[in-house]
Amino acid sequence: MTDHAGTSRQRESLYSQLRWSSSHAPLTRRRRLELLRSYLPDWIITILLAGLLAIINDVHGFRREFSLTDTSIQHTYAVQERVPTWLLGVLAVLIPALIIVGFSLGISRSVWDLHNGLLGFVLANALTLTITTITKVTVGRARPDLIDRCQPLAGSHNAEPYGLVTDAICSVGVDNKTLRDGFRSFPSGHASTSFAGFTYLALYLAGKLHLFDRRGHAVTAWLCGTPLMAAALIAISRTMDYRHHATDVIAGSLLGLVVAYWSYKLYYPPLGHAQSHKPYSPRIPNEHLAGASEDAYTEHSEQRTHYAQFNIQSPHDAGAQRRDDDDQESAAFAKTRANGIDASLEYPDRETVPRV
Repeated sequence: MTDHAGTSRQRESLYSQLRWSSSHAPLTRRRRLELLRSYLPDWIITILLAGLLAIINDVHGFRREFSLTDTSIQHTYAVQERVPTWLLGVLAVLIPALIIVGFSLGISRSVWDLHNGLLGFVLANALTLTITTITKVTVGRARPDLIDRCQPLAGSHNAEPYGLVTDAICSVGVDNKTLRDGFRSFPSGHASTSFAGFTYLALYLAGKLHLFDRRGHAVTAWLCGTPLMAAALIAISRTMDYRHHATDVIAGSLLGLVVAYWSYKLYYPPLGHAQSHKPYSPRIPNEHLAGASEDAYTEHSEQRTHYAQFNIQSPHDAGAQRRDDDDQESAAFAKTRANGIDASLEYPDRETVPRV
């Protein structure tokens, strides 16, 4: 009876270790440098996107002709916005980032999870803002409050024969920043930014909490859906301030949602995956497998036998079987494959999901 209880506790402990771990072998300096080099292009791209955004935002941009009698652009210019830009940054960027940091360091206690979580989050926001800004300056659609921004000159009227005018009739001057922003209605930057940040956060939480494990969790669903509701409220507020048309908000929301989903998928497995709470493994193999001694592989083989007696299947066995038989492998990697160990990961890997 005692042996059975002890075996059950040991089995539960092993399952717990495979699902979540707070202790990992320290990375050597060589390993850190290899990881840095492998992911440096990702960070460079995100930084370049942010720099590109600053440059594009200052260009004159295209400005469409408009009609002075168009009631859809005759709304009052709201000096005080319900969600100003600085508040948007706090709500949709800073708070989700802090939640990711707190979750990865406080609960999963994984620096690798922190790296992947933030990298995907930064990429989602940078790419969304860049696409949004490029689209704004090239489409040049008038905002609902354009006429109030323009302050047409006295006696201005629609030109013949088509009844359209340009920004030349505006009394504030064509270089006025408020007027320039008046031709950047499509798509909504607030909508795209809020949905990019909050959608990524919702996906991150859904993966960590195993929302789609086919068991049904109403509380978890509400928790993961709350960020999306916050994004929707921010997007709707732009129509209440007469900053955007409804189509601008819809387009911006879809843009942010799609980019966030795509960015999350780059670094995390599907939400229905058994290990959706773990990020993908590094792109480069662990150094001890790349040049390990015979003793290292013997130790891994013994570990695998130890886990097998509790009938626990390695999450990487299936990935190893699906590998291409034509892959060029070193003798060391072939040996790990023979032992049922994924050549790109340490076994048992408690922190990541293999790339298959």
